[in-house]
This record gives sequence, structure tokens and C-alpha cells, in this order.
Amino acid sequence: MLRPQAKSFRTPDQVRRFPNGCIETVSYGETTIGRFKFEPGWRWSRDVGPIAGTRWCQIHHQGVVLKGCLRVQMENGDVCEFRVDDVYDIPAGHDATVVGDEGFEGIEFASARIYAAPADGDRVLAAMLCTDIVDSTAHLKRLGDTAWRELLLEHNHQVRQELNRFRGREIQTTGDGFLAVFDGPARAVRCARAIGSSVARIGVGIRAGVHTGEVEFIANNVRGLAVHETARVAGAAKEGEVLVSATTMHLLAGSGLSFESAGVHELKGLGEARELFRLLNG
Repeated sequence: MLRPQAKSFRTPDQVRRFPNGCIETVSYGETTIGRFKFEPGWRWSRDVGPIAGTRWCQIHHQGVVLKGCLRVQMENGDVCEFRVDDVYDIPAGHDATVVGDEGFEGIEFASARIYAAPADGDRVLAAMLCTDIVDSTAHLKRLGDTAWRELLLEHNHQVRQELNRFRGREIQTTGDGFLAVFDGPARAVRCARAIGSSVARIGVGIRAGVHTGEVEFIANNVRGLAVHETARVAGAAKEGEVLVSATTMHLLAGSGLSFESAGVHELKGLGEARELFRLLNG
């Protein structure tokens, strides 16, 4: 029988320290909650950027401010300040600094597991999802630049909502698609299905592919043959389809998800042909 549990930030599971700040975390299974503490004068680009190895913070943050004021500047120049009791949503691609003489504290769920955690050389088994808008060029020609840009922004918003819901980690956008990493293949497949349904409501059709393999995290990116295989699996899908590799399908036994063979496909640059499997809706 499952029972209620309690943990406390007075005795966190882990504390990751960096110049002028730290993050304290507690975890329940796959969920990690973090309390972020930044001292006056803390700045991401100076104090955490060298750990991440990127010019801008590439983590998507959602949380609530408990203390102090945080100023966030986006790559495009937009600036926003968050104060006590503000519930914030900060997209990837930003810098941040503590404002004033008081330190900052905030609670986050989405980013706590990976924030300020050095990733170089960290090889893990990961489930990867690649999505792509079908006939994006035709959409652009039909709608024109301005309307297509607005539709693409709404598509991106819908995708990120589903990634957050299924605890996916956005790795990169590919113009009209996404690459994301998940802690399990079932979550990746269900997220792919949810994304397809969400963007269909705004008149966009996608193809999606899921593969599971070993990858290496470098800063906030991933690399390895498995990344390329994921993209090839997605490329073999038709509009509205979610295809998975044989490796992934075998790992999904007992998940409640149903598949049928989508045939054997030549995946460019990956050697022998491989059988792929189509997610059945319903």
C-alpha cells in the first residue's frame, strides 16, 4: 500500500553549490523538487554559466519566488523581474541576476534535477523523441511569413507544454521540430501522442519518432549514434504517426501502449534495414 511521505529542505537529499549560491533538492521517485538560493550579486552567466558550458542558460524554469527579486534577460533582449509570490515561467535562452541587497530564494520542479549539474562525459541510457512538422514549406507558402511565424510560435508553445507535462527535457529546436530526452520510453511515446493531438487543433500535422539508446550529455546538448537514429525514425513516419524503434518497443512491454509493425526501413547512414513499429491510438 502506498503511504504519504514527508521530506524536508532542512535535510535535503542533495546540495549542489556554485559561486554565490546553491540548490537543495529532495526527490520522490522520478520527481525532484529544488530550492534555489542565490546571494546578492549572483549572476547566472558568471556563477553557473561556466558549469553549464553555454553562453545563455538553456534550461526551462517554472517555479515560485519565496524571497528577493530576480531579473531575467532573454537572448532577444526582453527583460522581466520576478518578486515574492510571483509564479514564473522562463524559457530557455536567458541570463539572470539577483536585484538589490536581499538574496533570492525560489522553489522549482521542472529543472531541479539538472540545474548546475556538470554533464560533460555523462553517458546515460535515454529515451529520445524527435518531432517534425509535415509540409512546413507548403504551410509557409500558403500563409506567408508573418502568419507562419505566429503559427510556429503557437506550435512551439503547445510542444513545450506537453514536454513539461511529461517531464521531457528539451534539447534543441530544429526550426519546425524538437528533440527532447525523457527518463523512460513510455513517457516519451505518450508525450509524442499528446503533442500530435495538441498541434492538430491549430491545424498542424507532425511526424514523431522515439528511440532509446546510450547518449553523452555535453553541457545542455546530447550526442551519440542514438540521437541520429531517433531523427531517422522520425523521418520515416507519416503525418500523424508515432514510430518507435524495435529497442524501444521491447522496453515498453507492460506499458499498456499498443503497436503494429510499420515495416522494415533503410535508415540512412545506420547500416542494415531495421523494423519500426507504429503506435496504435485507442
